[in-house]
Amino acid sequence: MTGARQTVARRLLGRMLVAGEVVEIEQMTARMRRIRIGGEALAGLKWTPGQHVRLLIDAGGLLGGVLRTYSIWRYDPTWEAIDLIGHDHGGDSPGVSWFRNAKPGQEISFARPDGSFVVREAPYHVFAGEETASVAFGAMLRALPAEAAVYGAVEADRPGEHLALPRKLVEVARDGAPAAASQVLVDAVRKLDLPAEPGVAYLAGEARTIQAVRAHLVGERGWQRRDVRTKPFWAPGRRGLD
Repeated sequence: MTGARQTVARRLLGRMLVAGEVVEIEQMTARMRRIRIGGEALAGLKWTPGQHVRLLIDAGGLLGGVLRTYSIWRYDPTWEAIDLIGHDHGGDSPGVSWFRNAKPGQEISFARPDGSFVVREAPYHVFAGEETASVAFGAMLRALPAEAAVYGAVEADRPGEHLALPRKLVEVARDGAPAAASQVLVDAVRKLDLPAEPGVAYLAGEARTIQAVRAHLVGERGWQRRDVRTKPFWAPGRRGLD
């Protein structure tokens, strides 16, 4: 790419991104870290609970960096800040490394909130996912009216590693088993005492696990696929979902 084209590309990408800096860090669980990103550019940001942002991370600046997707845990325009929570599942992938090493004062850019994985009207709501899903679930549960009927199951590696959510869901643990293609979560959803008629389900987290939970709801409970919303956040070895 020529110098002129690089300049144009940087300007276009710069207009698409919001610039901020890390202003606060908090360890939420043994493996989950909350990072607050603030700055004047975040005032008046439009966001629907459940939506995500894509952080521009790693070396290389606007054109050489990589984008990684994270759900927003909380946003309040009066803060001029968003809260993201990352899960450290080990390894040295770009997303994990950034969350593990981020420090206050560090600059970061991100694309504006996006995504259709948000709550919709339903007779009741079912949530199922593991640690990475619980971040989006927290925002979505907070957005539901107090009288909304909620069911669900969330999985973590160990019993004490669950992220505290605003509504009570069944908590299960893998106890060291892989999070990919987790039968533990499928079994937990199978045991839920749900109403006879379908509601809306929100399944998020590891790709193969949520496929298995969806197969249970559709194949064993007779739900329509349109009533099951899915959001694969990660998958082992899949570029961009690491």
